[in-house]
Amino acid sequence: MKKSLLAVAAMGAFASAAQAQSSVTVYGILDVGYIGGNSTVSSNAQRTATGGAKSTNVSKFGQSAESTSRLGFKGSEDLGGGMSAFFTAEFELTPEDQTLSGNTRGGLQNRQAFVGLKKNGIGQAAFGTQYTPVFNAGTATNPNGQNNMIGDLVYAGAPEVSATDANAGTTSNSQTNRTSNTLTAQSDNFGGFSASAMYTLANVNTSSGANSAGQITSGGNTNANGWGLGADFTYNKFYVAAAYQALKQITSTSNYQVGTAVPSSQVWKDAQPTNGITGLATTGNALNIQDNQFLAGATYDFGILKAYAQYINRKATSTASSNYYVKRSAEQIGVRSYITPTIEAWASGSLGRYQAYGANQPTANMNAWQLGSNYYLSKRTNLYAIYGQQIISTTAVGTTSGSASANNYAIGVRHTF
Repeated sequence: MKKSLLAVAAMGAFASAAQAQSSVTVYGILDVGYIGGNSTVSSNAQRTATGGAKSTNVSKFGQSAESTSRLGFKGSEDLGGGMSAFFTAEFELTPEDQTLSGNTRGGLQNRQAFVGLKKNGIGQAAFGTQYTPVFNAGTATNPNGQNNMIGDLVYAGAPEVSATDANAGTTSNSQTNRTSNTLTAQSDNFGGFSASAMYTLANVNTSSGANSAGQITSGGNTNANGWGLGADFTYNKFYVAAAYQALKQITSTSNYQVGTAVPSSQVWKDAQPTNGITGLATTGNALNIQDNQFLAGATYDFGILKAYAQYINRKATSTASSNYYVKRSAEQIGVRSYITPTIEAWASGSLGRYQAYGANQPTANMNAWQLGSNYYLSKRTNLYAIYGQQIISTTAVGTTSGSASANNYAIGVRHTF
Protein backbone atom coordinates (compact mmCIF):
# COMPACT_ATOMS: atom_id res chain seq x y z
CA MET A 1 0.00 0.00 0.00
CA LYS A 2 2.80 2.37 0.90
CA LYS A 3 4.58 1.49 -2.37
CA SER A 4 1.40 2.26 -4.33
CA LEU A 5 1.03 5.60 -2.61
CA LEU A 6 4.67 6.39 -3.27
CA ALA A 7 4.24 5.46 -6.93
CA VAL A 8 1.17 7.68 -7.30
CA ALA A 9 2.97 10.55 -5.59
CA ALA A 10 5.99 10.10 -7.85
CA MET A 11 3.79 10.09 -10.97
CA GLY A 12 2.00 13.21 -9.78
CA ALA A 13 5.29 14.97 -9.11
CA PHE A 14 6.57 13.99 -12.56
CA ALA A 15 3.39 15.23 -14.24
CA SER A 16 3.59 18.51 -12.33
CA ALA A 17 7.23 18.95 -13.36
CA ALA A 18 6.42 18.22 -17.00
CA GLN A 19 3.53 20.65 -16.94
CA ALA A 20 5.70 23.34 -15.36
CA GLN A 21 8.11 23.09 -18.30
CA SER A 22 5.43 23.90 -20.89
CA SER A 23 2.85 26.66 -21.20
CA VAL A 24 -0.10 27.53 -23.44
CA THR A 25 -1.56 31.02 -23.74
CA VAL A 26 -4.96 31.96 -25.17
CA TYR A 27 -5.01 35.50 -26.59
CA GLY A 28 -7.03 37.63 -28.93
CA ILE A 29 -8.49 40.97 -29.99
CA LEU A 30 -12.09 42.09 -30.36
CA ASP A 31 -12.48 45.40 -32.18
CA VAL A 32 -15.97 46.77 -32.86
CA GLY A 33 -17.57 50.17 -33.38
CA TYR A 34 -19.07 52.59 -35.88
CA ILE A 35 -17.50 52.79 -39.35
CA GLY A 36 -18.38 55.34 -42.02
CA GLY A 37 -16.95 56.61 -45.26
CA ASN A 38 -17.47 57.21 -48.93
CA SER A 39 -15.60 56.57 -52.15
CA THR A 40 -15.88 57.79 -55.72
CA VAL A 41 -14.39 55.91 -58.68
CA SER A 42 -14.39 57.30 -62.19
CA SER A 43 -13.08 54.65 -64.60
CA ASN A 44 -13.98 52.88 -67.80
CA ALA A 45 -14.70 49.74 -65.81
CA GLN A 46 -16.83 51.27 -63.05
CA ARG A 47 -18.84 54.11 -64.59
CA THR A 48 -22.58 53.98 -64.07
CA ALA A 49 -25.05 53.41 -66.90
CA THR A 50 -25.57 57.17 -67.19
CA GLY A 51 -21.85 57.74 -67.65
CA GLY A 52 -21.19 59.31 -64.27
CA ALA A 53 -18.73 58.35 -61.59
CA LYS A 54 -19.60 55.47 -59.28
CA SER A 55 -20.02 56.52 -55.65
CA THR A 56 -20.30 54.27 -52.61
CA ASN A 57 -21.19 55.25 -49.06
CA VAL A 58 -20.94 53.15 -45.92
CA SER A 59 -22.43 53.72 -42.47
CA LYS A 60 -22.57 50.76 -40.12
CA PHE A 61 -21.67 49.22 -36.82
CA GLY A 62 -18.69 47.25 -37.99
CA GLN A 63 -15.48 45.63 -36.90
CA SER A 64 -11.69 45.58 -37.00
CA ALA A 65 -11.03 49.21 -37.92
CA GLU A 66 -7.95 49.57 -35.71
CA SER A 67 -6.96 45.91 -35.39
CA THR A 68 -8.22 42.78 -37.10
CA SER A 69 -10.22 40.77 -34.55
CA ARG A 70 -8.63 37.41 -33.82
CA LEU A 71 -8.36 34.41 -31.51
CA GLY A 72 -5.04 32.71 -30.97
CA PHE A 73 -3.23 30.01 -29.07
CA LYS A 74 0.50 29.97 -28.48
CA GLY A 75 2.74 27.89 -26.31
CA SER A 76 6.26 26.72 -25.61
CA GLU A 77 7.93 23.71 -24.06
CA ASP A 78 11.36 23.61 -22.46
CA LEU A 79 13.37 20.78 -24.05
CA GLY A 80 16.45 21.34 -21.91
CA GLY A 81 19.94 22.50 -22.79
CA GLY A 82 18.68 25.90 -23.93
CA MET A 83 16.32 24.30 -26.47
CA SER A 84 12.58 24.87 -26.61
CA ALA A 85 9.66 24.05 -28.91
CA PHE A 86 6.94 26.57 -29.67
CA PHE A 87 3.74 26.91 -31.68
CA THR A 88 1.16 29.51 -32.70
CA ALA A 89 -2.35 28.98 -34.11
CA GLU A 90 -4.21 32.23 -34.81
CA PHE A 91 -7.53 32.76 -36.59
CA GLU A 92 -9.52 35.78 -37.74
CA LEU A 93 -12.79 36.62 -35.98
CA THR A 94 -15.71 38.53 -37.52
CA PRO A 95 -17.89 39.90 -34.69
CA GLU A 96 -20.44 41.47 -37.05
CA ASP A 97 -21.38 38.20 -38.79
CA GLN A 98 -23.59 35.44 -37.44
CA THR A 99 -21.13 32.63 -38.17
CA LEU A 100 -17.83 32.22 -36.34
CA SER A 101 -15.61 32.96 -39.31
CA GLY A 102 -17.92 35.37 -41.10
CA ASN A 103 -20.46 34.90 -43.88
CA THR A 104 -18.20 36.38 -46.54
CA ARG A 105 -14.92 34.69 -45.57
CA GLY A 106 -15.78 31.15 -46.69
CA GLY A 107 -14.40 29.43 -43.60
CA LEU A 108 -12.26 30.02 -40.57
CA GLN A 109 -9.43 32.24 -41.79
CA ASN A 110 -5.94 31.12 -40.82
CA ARG A 111 -3.76 34.10 -39.89
CA GLN A 112 -0.84 32.11 -38.49
CA ALA A 113 -0.24 28.42 -37.85
CA PHE A 114 3.30 27.18 -37.26
CA VAL A 115 5.52 25.00 -35.09
CA GLY A 116 9.21 25.64 -34.45
CA LEU A 117 12.34 25.07 -32.41
CA LYS A 118 14.43 27.67 -30.59
CA LYS A 119 18.01 27.59 -29.30
CA ASN A 120 18.99 30.27 -26.80
CA GLY A 121 21.85 32.41 -28.05
CA ILE A 122 21.38 31.38 -31.69
CA GLY A 123 17.80 31.81 -32.89
CA GLN A 124 14.76 29.88 -34.05
CA ALA A 125 13.18 28.17 -37.07
CA ALA A 126 9.54 27.37 -37.81
CA PHE A 127 7.32 25.67 -40.42
CA GLY A 128 3.78 26.73 -41.41
CA THR A 129 1.75 29.77 -42.38
CA GLN A 130 3.67 32.82 -41.18
CA TYR A 131 4.16 36.53 -41.62
CA THR A 132 6.68 37.60 -44.26
CA PRO A 133 9.87 39.64 -43.66
CA VAL A 134 8.33 42.66 -45.43
CA PHE A 135 5.24 42.54 -43.21
CA ASN A 136 7.33 42.25 -40.03
CA ALA A 137 9.57 45.16 -41.02
CA GLY A 138 6.52 47.25 -41.86
CA THR A 139 4.82 46.47 -38.55
CA ALA A 140 7.83 47.68 -36.57
CA THR A 141 8.07 51.00 -38.46
CA ASN A 142 4.45 51.98 -39.21
CA PRO A 143 3.07 55.08 -37.44
CA ASN A 144 -0.54 53.91 -37.92
CA GLY A 145 -0.03 50.53 -36.30
CA GLN A 146 -0.96 48.70 -39.54
CA ASN A 147 -4.66 49.46 -39.00
CA ASN A 148 -7.32 48.63 -41.59
CA MET A 149 -8.39 52.17 -42.42
CA ILE A 150 -7.78 54.23 -45.55
CA GLY A 151 -4.92 56.74 -45.39
CA ASP A 152 -1.83 54.51 -45.33
CA LEU A 153 -0.25 53.82 -48.74
CA VAL A 154 2.63 51.75 -47.36
CA TYR A 155 0.57 49.11 -45.58
CA ALA A 156 -2.59 49.62 -47.70
CA GLY A 157 -4.61 47.35 -45.43
CA ALA A 158 -7.91 48.83 -46.60
CA PRO A 159 -9.09 48.60 -50.22
CA GLU A 160 -7.11 51.09 -52.28
CA VAL A 161 -10.04 53.21 -53.44
CA SER A 162 -13.01 51.83 -51.53
CA ALA A 163 -14.54 52.76 -48.19
CA THR A 164 -16.99 49.85 -48.13
CA ASP A 165 -14.87 47.44 -46.10
CA ALA A 166 -12.72 48.57 -43.20
CA ASN A 167 -11.47 45.12 -42.21
CA ALA A 168 -9.40 44.12 -45.23
CA GLY A 169 -6.21 43.45 -43.33
CA THR A 170 -5.91 39.94 -44.76
CA THR A 171 -4.90 41.41 -48.12
CA SER A 172 -2.82 44.34 -49.20
CA ASN A 173 -2.13 45.93 -52.56
CA SER A 174 1.34 46.91 -51.41
CA GLN A 175 2.76 43.67 -49.99
CA THR A 176 2.28 40.00 -49.18
CA ASN A 177 1.41 39.81 -45.49
CA ARG A 178 1.78 36.05 -44.96
CA THR A 179 2.66 32.93 -46.90
CA SER A 180 1.71 29.30 -46.42
CA ASN A 181 4.05 26.30 -46.92
CA THR A 182 6.84 28.38 -45.41
CA LEU A 183 10.07 27.76 -43.50
CA THR A 184 11.38 30.76 -41.55
CA ALA A 185 14.54 31.41 -39.54
CA GLN A 186 15.13 34.22 -37.05
CA SER A 187 18.42 34.99 -35.33
CA ASP A 188 18.79 36.19 -31.76
CA ASN A 189 19.79 39.81 -31.18
CA PHE A 190 23.56 40.34 -31.41
CA GLY A 191 24.69 43.83 -30.41
CA GLY A 192 21.41 45.35 -31.57
CA PHE A 193 21.38 43.46 -34.88
CA SER A 194 19.11 40.58 -35.90
CA ALA A 195 18.28 38.89 -39.21
CA SER A 196 15.50 36.72 -40.63
CA ALA A 197 14.87 34.60 -43.70
CA MET A 198 12.00 32.67 -45.27
CA TYR A 199 11.63 30.03 -47.97
CA THR A 200 8.22 29.12 -49.40
CA LEU A 201 7.63 25.95 -51.39
CA ALA A 202 4.32 24.62 -52.79
CA ASN A 203 4.95 22.78 -56.08
CA VAL A 204 2.48 20.33 -57.64
CA ASN A 205 3.53 18.66 -60.92
CA THR A 206 1.38 16.19 -62.87
CA SER A 207 2.61 14.11 -65.78
CA SER A 208 0.54 13.31 -68.89
CA GLY A 209 -1.06 9.87 -69.15
CA ALA A 210 -3.96 7.83 -70.53
CA ASN A 211 -7.31 7.03 -68.95
CA SER A 212 -9.27 3.74 -69.14
CA ALA A 213 -10.59 4.66 -72.58
CA GLY A 214 -7.09 5.17 -73.90
CA GLN A 215 -7.51 8.95 -74.11
CA ILE A 216 -4.49 11.09 -73.34
CA THR A 217 -4.87 13.23 -70.22
CA SER A 218 -2.94 16.45 -70.00
CA GLY A 219 -0.45 17.16 -67.26
CA GLY A 220 0.97 20.38 -65.99
CA ASN A 221 2.20 22.12 -62.90
CA THR A 222 1.10 24.67 -60.33
CA ASN A 223 4.21 25.92 -58.60
CA ALA A 224 4.34 28.64 -55.97
CA ASN A 225 7.67 29.33 -54.32
CA GLY A 226 9.81 32.18 -53.13
CA TRP A 227 12.25 33.50 -50.59
CA GLY A 228 12.81 36.54 -48.43
CA LEU A 229 15.40 38.21 -46.21
CA GLY A 230 15.09 40.77 -43.44
CA ALA A 231 17.37 42.62 -41.04
CA ASP A 232 17.00 45.23 -38.32
CA PHE A 233 19.31 47.26 -36.09
CA THR A 234 18.73 49.17 -32.87
CA TYR A 235 21.05 51.85 -31.53
CA ASN A 236 19.81 53.71 -28.45
CA LYS A 237 16.59 55.44 -29.61
CA PHE A 238 17.15 54.74 -33.32
CA TYR A 239 15.72 51.69 -35.08
CA VAL A 240 15.99 50.69 -38.75
CA ALA A 241 14.62 47.66 -40.60
CA ALA A 242 14.70 46.45 -44.21
CA ALA A 243 13.30 43.40 -46.00
CA TYR A 244 13.12 41.95 -49.50
CA GLN A 245 11.09 39.04 -50.82
CA ALA A 246 10.75 37.45 -54.27
CA LEU A 247 7.68 35.27 -54.89
CA LYS A 248 6.89 33.34 -58.06
CA GLN A 249 3.73 31.59 -59.29
CA ILE A 250 3.90 29.31 -62.37
CA THR A 251 0.84 27.51 -63.75
CA SER A 252 1.62 25.83 -67.05
CA THR A 253 -1.88 24.39 -67.66
CA SER A 254 -3.37 27.85 -68.07
CA ASN A 255 -0.61 30.00 -69.42
CA TYR A 256 -0.69 33.75 -69.02
CA GLN A 257 -1.35 35.30 -72.43
CA VAL A 258 0.88 38.29 -73.04
CA GLY A 259 -1.10 41.39 -73.95
CA THR A 260 -4.54 40.04 -73.03
CA ALA A 261 -4.60 41.05 -69.37
CA VAL A 262 -2.74 42.97 -66.71
CA PRO A 263 -0.84 41.07 -64.00
CA SER A 264 -2.89 41.46 -60.84
CA SER A 265 -1.25 42.89 -57.76
CA GLN A 266 -2.28 39.71 -55.91
CA VAL A 267 -0.83 36.65 -57.61
CA TRP A 268 -0.74 33.58 -55.35
CA LYS A 269 -3.73 31.36 -54.70
CA ASP A 270 -2.73 30.49 -51.12
CA ALA A 271 -0.20 33.12 -50.21
CA GLN A 272 -2.21 36.06 -51.50
CA PRO A 273 -6.03 36.13 -51.62
CA THR A 274 -7.60 37.54 -54.80
CA ASN A 275 -7.68 41.31 -54.64
CA GLY A 276 -6.93 43.57 -57.58
CA ILE A 277 -6.33 47.30 -57.78
CA THR A 278 -9.92 48.49 -57.78
CA GLY A 279 -10.71 50.72 -60.74
CA LEU A 280 -7.10 50.84 -61.92
CA ALA A 281 -6.29 47.27 -62.92
CA THR A 282 -7.93 43.94 -63.49
CA THR A 283 -8.74 41.69 -60.55
CA GLY A 284 -8.33 37.96 -60.06
CA ASN A 285 -5.51 35.52 -59.51
CA ALA A 286 -2.82 36.24 -62.07
CA LEU A 287 -0.85 33.30 -63.50
CA ASN A 288 2.88 32.99 -64.16
CA ILE A 289 3.99 36.05 -62.23
CA GLN A 290 7.25 37.09 -60.60
CA ASP A 291 6.39 39.28 -57.60
CA ASN A 292 9.27 41.24 -56.00
CA GLN A 293 8.74 43.37 -52.89
CA PHE A 294 11.01 45.62 -50.82
CA LEU A 295 10.42 47.70 -47.68
CA ALA A 296 12.70 49.89 -45.58
CA GLY A 297 11.68 51.80 -42.47
CA ALA A 298 13.12 53.65 -39.50
CA THR A 299 11.97 55.13 -36.21
CA TYR A 300 13.48 57.55 -33.71
CA ASP A 301 12.13 58.09 -30.21
CA PHE A 302 12.45 61.74 -29.17
CA GLY A 303 10.81 61.07 -25.83
CA ILE A 304 7.79 63.32 -26.26
CA LEU A 305 7.00 61.67 -29.62
CA LYS A 306 8.24 58.95 -31.92
CA ALA A 307 9.01 59.71 -35.58
CA TYR A 308 8.53 57.20 -38.41
CA ALA A 309 9.64 56.92 -42.05
CA GLN A 310 8.93 54.14 -44.57
CA TYR A 311 9.45 53.25 -48.22
CA ILE A 312 7.93 50.31 -50.10
CA ASN A 313 8.26 49.04 -53.67
CA ARG A 314 6.47 46.17 -55.38
CA LYS A 315 6.63 44.92 -58.97
CA ALA A 316 4.55 42.06 -60.41
CA THR A 317 5.98 40.95 -63.76
CA SER A 318 4.75 38.40 -66.28
CA THR A 319 7.23 35.52 -66.58
CA ALA A 320 6.23 35.22 -70.23
CA SER A 321 7.50 38.73 -70.98
CA SER A 322 9.24 41.19 -68.66
CA ASN A 323 7.66 44.02 -70.70
CA TYR A 324 4.33 43.36 -68.96
CA TYR A 325 4.16 44.44 -65.36
CA VAL A 326 2.46 46.52 -62.68
CA LYS A 327 4.70 48.47 -60.32
CA ARG A 328 3.61 50.15 -57.11
CA SER A 329 5.70 52.25 -54.72
CA ALA A 330 4.99 54.55 -51.79
CA GLU A 331 6.70 56.48 -49.01
CA GLN A 332 5.30 57.62 -45.68
CA ILE A 333 6.27 59.73 -42.69
CA GLY A 334 4.44 60.03 -39.39
CA VAL A 335 4.56 60.67 -35.67
CA ARG A 336 3.04 58.94 -32.67
CA SER A 337 2.90 60.31 -29.11
CA TYR A 338 1.26 59.98 -25.70
CA ILE A 339 -0.38 63.33 -25.04
CA THR A 340 -1.24 62.18 -21.51
CA PRO A 341 -0.51 58.84 -19.81
CA THR A 342 -3.84 57.52 -21.17
CA ILE A 343 -4.28 59.40 -24.47
CA GLU A 344 -2.22 58.43 -27.51
CA ALA A 345 -2.37 60.12 -30.93
CA TRP A 346 -0.79 59.64 -34.33
CA ALA A 347 -0.62 61.36 -37.71
CA SER A 348 0.82 60.26 -41.04
CA GLY A 349 1.09 61.35 -44.65
CA SER A 350 2.07 59.26 -47.67
CA LEU A 351 2.68 59.56 -51.39
CA GLY A 352 2.54 56.73 -53.91
CA ARG A 353 2.36 55.83 -57.57
CA TYR A 354 1.43 53.06 -59.98
CA GLN A 355 3.24 52.33 -63.21
CA ALA A 356 2.07 49.77 -65.75
CA TYR A 357 3.40 48.14 -68.91
CA GLY A 358 3.41 49.39 -72.47
CA ALA A 359 3.55 52.72 -74.25
CA ASN A 360 1.38 55.68 -73.28
CA GLN A 361 0.65 54.28 -69.83
CA PRO A 362 1.36 57.21 -67.50
CA THR A 363 1.95 56.92 -63.79
CA ALA A 364 -1.05 57.06 -61.47
CA ASN A 365 -0.13 59.26 -58.52
CA MET A 366 -1.65 58.84 -55.06
CA ASN A 367 -1.63 60.77 -51.81
CA ALA A 368 -3.11 59.88 -48.44
CA TRP A 369 -3.12 60.91 -44.82
CA GLN A 370 -4.49 59.63 -41.53
CA LEU A 371 -5.20 60.92 -38.02
CA GLY A 372 -6.02 58.75 -35.03
CA SER A 373 -6.20 58.63 -31.27
CA ASN A 374 -6.51 56.02 -28.50
CA TYR A 375 -7.94 56.59 -25.04
CA TYR A 376 -6.83 53.75 -22.76
CA LEU A 377 -9.38 52.79 -20.14
CA SER A 378 -6.97 50.08 -18.98
CA LYS A 379 -3.99 48.15 -20.29
CA ARG A 380 -6.35 45.91 -22.27
CA THR A 381 -9.22 48.19 -23.29
CA ASN A 382 -9.18 51.41 -25.29
CA LEU A 383 -11.53 53.69 -27.19
CA TYR A 384 -10.33 54.93 -30.59
CA ALA A 385 -11.15 57.48 -33.27
CA ILE A 386 -9.56 57.29 -36.75
CA TYR A 387 -9.96 59.31 -39.94
CA GLY A 388 -8.21 58.61 -43.24
CA GLN A 389 -8.34 59.99 -46.78
CA GLN A 390 -6.84 59.00 -50.12
CA ILE A 391 -6.86 60.36 -53.69
CA ILE A 392 -5.66 58.71 -56.92
CA SER A 393 -5.03 60.98 -59.89
CA THR A 394 -6.84 60.80 -63.23
CA THR A 395 -4.70 58.67 -65.50
CA ALA A 396 -4.47 55.26 -67.17
CA VAL A 397 -2.87 52.22 -65.59
CA GLY A 398 -3.26 48.76 -67.06
CA THR A 399 -6.51 48.22 -68.95
CA THR A 400 -8.64 50.93 -67.30
CA SER A 401 -8.38 54.64 -66.76
CA GLY A 402 -9.89 57.02 -64.28
CA SER A 403 -9.53 58.64 -60.89
CA ALA A 404 -10.62 57.75 -57.39
CA SER A 405 -10.99 59.27 -53.96
CA ALA A 406 -12.12 57.85 -50.64
CA ASN A 407 -12.26 58.50 -46.93
CA ASN A 408 -12.88 56.34 -43.86
CA TYR A 409 -13.75 57.26 -40.29
CA ALA A 410 -14.33 55.05 -37.30
CA ILE A 411 -15.11 55.31 -33.60
CA GLY A 412 -14.87 52.09 -31.62
CA VAL A 413 -13.64 50.06 -28.72
CA ARG A 414 -10.85 47.51 -28.78
CA HIS A 415 -10.24 44.87 -26.13
CA THR A 416 -7.22 42.59 -26.01
CA PHE A 417 -7.02 39.44 -23.95
